[in-house]
Order: sequence, then C-alpha cells, then structure tokens
Amino acid sequence: MADSTEKITQLVADGAKARVYPGAVWATGNAASMTAGGTAGLLDPAEPDIPMRPDTVFDAASLTKILAVWSTIGALWEDGTLPLDEPLGIFWPEVTGHPLGQVTARQLLTHTAGVPLRAQLKNLYGTDPAAIRTGVLTEALHRPPGEAVEYTDRAALILGYLAEHLPGQRLDQLAHERVWRPLGMTQTRFGPLPPALAERCAPTELDEESGAHLKGTAHDFSARLLGGVCGIAGTFTILDDLARFLRYLLDAATSQRPAGFGPQWVEESLTLHTGPLQPARGLFWHPAPGTEPADRIWVHYGFTGTGMWISPKKGTWAVLLTNKLYYTRDREPLTRIRNAFCELAF
Repeated sequence: MADSTEKITQLVADGAKARVYPGAVWATGNAASMTAGGTAGLLDPAEPDIPMRPDTVFDAASLTKILAVWSTIGALWEDGTLPLDEPLGIFWPEVTGHPLGQVTARQLLTHTAGVPLRAQLKNLYGTDPAAIRTGVLTEALHRPPGEAVEYTDRAALILGYLAEHLPGQRLDQLAHERVWRPLGMTQTRFGPLPPALAERCAPTELDEESGAHLKGTAHDFSARLLGGVCGIAGTFTILDDLARFLRYLLDAATSQRPAGFGPQWVEESLTLHTGPLQPARGLFWHPAPGTEPADRIWVHYGFTGTGMWISPKKGTWAVLLTNKLYYTRDREPLTRIRNAFCELAF
C-alpha cells in the first residue's frame, strides 16, 4: 500500500501542477479508519498563499444524490415507508393519473424510468418553486419505463420530492436528522453556506452575474433556483464527513445503525439492477469505469470535480475532492486522473 500511496500522492500533485484543478484533497480507507490521504495545490489560484487543506469545504454537486437522496430513500425503504417496485401513482397523489405515476422508485434509482433527460427547469416551468415541482411531476415521459439506461438529473429531483412527501419534511431536514447528524457529519449541509464555512470553501466556476467565482453557493443552477436545496445538487461537505459516511457503508453489517439505513440498503444498492441494459447500474451507484460489475467497485461523481468509490468486496473506500470547475467544464483531464486514482486505490 505504501507504494500505491506514493503514486497517488504524485498523481494528485501532478494534476494540480497541470492545472486540471487548483487543488485536491484525497483519502483511502476501510471500515475502521482512513489508511492514507493527502492534499495538493491551492484553495484558490487568486490567493497563492493559501494551500488546499484536509478540512476544505467542497461543493459536492451530484454527490448530493448519494448523501441526501439515496441515503434518505434507503431509510424510508428500510422502515417500510417506501416500496421500490410499486408504481408511484399508487401511493403518491401528486403523480396519480400523470405519466410519472406508472414509474417505480427502483426505475428512478437505476435511471431506467424514461423521464426527460435534462432538467431545464427555468426554461420549462419558470422560477416559482411550486410551479417547478408541479411541472416536473406532471411532465410526459421521454420513453417507456424500463426500456433504456439514461442518466438524468430529473431522477434525483423526483426522488428528492418523494422523500419530502412521505414523512412531510424538507430534504435538508430529513438528511440531517436521519443520516448526517447520527453519523457525526457535522460539516455537511445544503448551501448557501454561512460566511465562516464559505471562507474554507473551494471556489468553483466563474459566475457571470457577479464576476466572481462561486464560493459557498451551489454551482448547480437548479439547486440555486430552488433555494439551495434539491435532490440534484446543493450539498457542501468535507473529507472527514465523507470518510465517516463511507466507513459506515462498509461497516453497516456490524454497526449500531445510527443512520436511518443499514446493511440491507447497502447490499441492495451495490448490486447490478439493470440486467443486460447498458451502462450497468446499481441504485444510483454505478461500476467504476474500467471495472466489471463482478469487481464490485462502485462510484459516484460530482460535476464540480468530486468523486467517491466503495468496494464491499475489497473492504475499501476512496475519495478524491477537487474544484476542477474553477478552470474548465472539460471532463477528460479529470477523467484520466480519476481512473488512475481508482486503479491505484483498489
């Protein structure tokens, strides 16, 4: 492992030097602890005296889908509140009689529901959150459910609305009470961040309206449109909180289950559910690129440059947090680093 640690350290540092991202924070670990980790580069190129630090706060972007939506949906499934395979219209009045009513939660989690591929919330429904919710929940399907695997942010947005409907709580409150607080994830929250946390936040893309890089405000436009809280994106987190979360996932079979979900949900999710359809999917997690489902190395990425991997088979997890969006939307340079990082970590 020492050799792999040295190679990861060099890989991550080289990415900062090549301006793939201003800086990065990374770690690997198992169910008991963090086994290796480090930082590279700067928090913000505009402030060359401030290095990236282990406690840097990152815009998690689509990791929100795991940290807030997948985890709370799992808690609702494990306590018997949410059936995964019944059409939503049977128990969710808002979608009864609409095309979404024939879709199941499992199909949303595997991106096989056939819902529209792009959010495009403002263009389609305006800026009122209630009108957006109504529009999303009553929209026609893009294709019949179960026909194809097509990644879409709408799946997480809809599941976030569903998670709020069942217990009658906002998604941020539900995630905090059922997952983040019980696991001790004290610095994971939806934005916008208060000033003290925003100071430690890695800036992302240049905001044309303000002329400054976003820092402490979600990069994702849908999250900002909906006040910072939605199933698509909007959470901010730090390495230590993600390590707590991933250790719990590996230790779920023997832990005291402080979070609302446990080993049943982890096993259900980190299993192939899409049969012969490609690309292969678990429940929101997918096999890491370059691996086979049988390898059981699962990953989820965030558009801002975040990523986390887990393998119950190997008893290992890994996290790579960057703010690559500060420089570019081009995914290819970071994709190469992510794939190499995964190979070294596992």
